Amino acid sequence: MSFSLPTGMQITWLGHATFHMVMPNGKTLLFDPFLTYNPTTPAEWKSIESVDLMLVTHGHSDHCADAVPIAQKTNCPVVGMVEMMTYLGKSGVEKGKLVGMNKGGSLKFPDLELTITLTHAFHSSSGEEEGETVYTGEPVGFVVTLDSGFALYFAGDTDVFGDMALISELWEPQLAFLPIGDHFTMNPRTAAKAVSLMPSLQAVVPMHYGTFPLLTGTPEQFVAAVQGRGLEIAVEVLEPGRTWEGV
Repeated sequence: MSFSLPTGMQITWLGHATFHMVMPNGKTLLFDPFLTYNPTTPAEWKSIESVDLMLVTHGHSDHCADAVPIAQKTNCPVVGMVEMMTYLGKSGVEKGKLVGMNKGGSLKFPDLELTITLTHAFHSSSGEEEGETVYTGEPVGFVVTLDSGFALYFAGDTDVFGDMALISELWEPQLAFLPIGDHFTMNPRTAAKAVSLMPSLQAVVPMHYGTFPLLTGTPEQFVAAVQGRGLEIAVEVLEPGRTWEGV
């Protein structure tokens, strides 16, 4: 199945679960910033100089290690679970830039011409303060809906869960970003099951694999699992630093 991004949209995978996206209107989003100590992030992407909105799914360091310095440098708003935003505020992000939400809530950003919705995720979430593990709220996923109607689903770290069908029904994302690495998240087989639960999808990007030896799931296994289910959907396998562009 063929699939094209909206004209002007650009998606760059920076390794693991970190994505830099340019919207058709030129506004930029950054998901789960883990760059400095990410062994798969290309050198030219280790530093982010500007971003219009940052989205953080949960408190594990491989999803937010660079959130504070990037927020301080770019002065961008940061969106996520309310407790996660409190944690980032204590860690040095300007409180006025933190947008705390909860699952099921939606918020429109008129200047960005999009709406953010928080969804459920089956995982855990914690951070560290003075050597102690602290609670950072429940993990989440995001649906980003452009004013044009195009929507994407960023699952974050999660296992497959039946209510992915509700996300598909209610928000109708055409594109999803799903973890496949196993051990901490879905594996290729269970990620393919997730795709089967979401009939609105036209394309999926696998993520959260290949960063560390524990993450054994591969995109080849995912493609095979999708095909084995007879699913007619485009699987876009990216390389770190490669930009996928709309035409």
